[in-house]
Amino acid sequence: MRDISRCLLTVLSIILALWLLLGFWQLSSGNRITLSLIVLIIGGVVLWRQWCHRRTRHHALNRFSSDTLPPEDFQGAVVLVAGDSAQWFTSGQPFRETTQGWYLQAENAEQLPQLAEQLAAVRPALVPQVVVLLTILPESYTAPEVFQQSLRTWQRAIVQCRSWLNGLPPVLITVLVTPPSDNASDEPLWFAVTPNLSGTQVRLKGSGAMPVADWLRESSAADRFVRLNQTLWLNAMQDWYTRTAAAQMNTRQGELPALLPAALGFCLAPVEAVNDNLWQQHVAAQTALFPPVGHAQTLLPLPEVLLSSLSRRRGVSRRMQIWRNAGLIFGAFLLLAMLASFLNNQRLLRSTGDHLSLYHRLDGHPPEPKVQAQQRLRADSRLLDDWQRRGEPLRYGLGLYQGMRLIAPVEAAISGWAPPPPPPPVIKKVVQGPKTVRLDSLSLFESGKSALRSDSTKVLVNALVGIKAKPGWLIVVSGHSDNTGNPQLNQVLSQKRAESVRDWMRDTGDMPESCFAVQGYGESRPVATNDTPEGRELNRRVEISLVPQANACQIPGVTSVSSQDDDASDNKME
Repeated sequence: MRDISRCLLTVLSIILALWLLLGFWQLSSGNRITLSLIVLIIGGVVLWRQWCHRRTRHHALNRFSSDTLPPEDFQGAVVLVAGDSAQWFTSGQPFRETTQGWYLQAENAEQLPQLAEQLAAVRPALVPQVVVLLTILPESYTAPEVFQQSLRTWQRAIVQCRSWLNGLPPVLITVLVTPPSDNASDEPLWFAVTPNLSGTQVRLKGSGAMPVADWLRESSAADRFVRLNQTLWLNAMQDWYTRTAAAQMNTRQGELPALLPAALGFCLAPVEAVNDNLWQQHVAAQTALFPPVGHAQTLLPLPEVLLSSLSRRRGVSRRMQIWRNAGLIFGAFLLLAMLASFLNNQRLLRSTGDHLSLYHRLDGHPPEPKVQAQQRLRADSRLLDDWQRRGEPLRYGLGLYQGMRLIAPVEAAISGWAPPPPPPPVIKKVVQGPKTVRLDSLSLFESGKSALRSDSTKVLVNALVGIKAKPGWLIVVSGHSDNTGNPQLNQVLSQKRAESVRDWMRDTGDMPESCFAVQGYGESRPVATNDTPEGRELNRRVEISLVPQANACQIPGVTSVSSQDDDASDNKME
């Protein structure tokens, strides 16, 4: 998959995750903001790493031209040729194409995992078809230590390919040596060891596999000596491979796991060789004969006979991978969205069911609790009716909406009970008693303040029509409060509010201050309970009373009744 596709899928995942959080899951605003930030941060980090990874491997992936890679619809095996691969390819042509496979040359061990990475990125559909062909030419080495080191290096490179090829790829091992001199011009001969057939099989061009014993038995008298020599050469090749390469490849060595070949091929074909090579040393040690140095006239024969024994698999193309991953992302989004819709509908059923249950448990005595429960049901009914007309929100939808089943029971419950008629209205702000005027504090003052409000004049004028200054009567202004807050502060506040009312009456009516008496009682004289909001509202008041008191409210120019009586009696006595 290309890097741009990965970035687009990451952006798609971020968008869908935010849609889930903001549109489906019912979360508090703080949790919604926190989770959205987490999604954005994680998505930004993933995009940044993808971009950095794209830049770091851009140069490595461009080492191999796309023209050298097989097309995405190639049906054969994709063979990564490792080991002594120089004699398989011509100079400047790093690949060979046959009917059975597409051979790509890895010139060194470093290029092998890079070639696997580029195949996985550019041709992901061909990944299941990739095999590694490890070529061993004993006649190219003179020192066993050099050969062992080279084999270990290639073994490590093959193990590194598993990161890109979904595990260790199948490994084909081929060993090629120059045939005996008496049949050096014959057609290259392959001997194969495959898991589907027992023993060593002879692979001839245009025919199937044949056991070596049957191949010898069917030979003519003229060919019997040649085939016998070839069989001896085969036994020597197998013996050398077992002692040198197999001992290292088939056992775990530190961090390197064992690499068991999927097929093993031995070929007798002329190869380029060096003097005193490992093959000459092995044959001389076994037979005291020293075979001549071989010279290849053409390219080495490709192991087509080994590819036929491999199982054919087909991978997923890059485009199909993109659509598959996008489908998985949308599938996960749809699954989580449906889960959120299911939970939202269950929460709606539970909430409305609780309202109905509480409403039916109340008998209406007193009616206030049941009226409040009925108001909640009316709000539920309005919401359900609105959703029925306009369609339910998406977070309740996706085929899981359960609100339709709630409409009938909610409507039946609302219409099944009516509250009793309300009592005659009670004037809360002004309560007129005999010789007493009671004013609601909140109609005169702001909460916690003692200064009269700007709109309190009308209330005071309307309420104090019957309060007039009279000689011999004392106007008593008393302030009261509820039990909310500090008792001492409440007493001070009630005293100051009473003084504010006294000052207004004094200044408005042009009355002397001797007509008034001011008292602040705080919360000490409630007229209702402080346990309910209604009772506390009645307790917050200012009361104005007319109290008879001798020599009270002496207005200049007006003589009291008692003084006039005394003057009249004095005149009679004279």
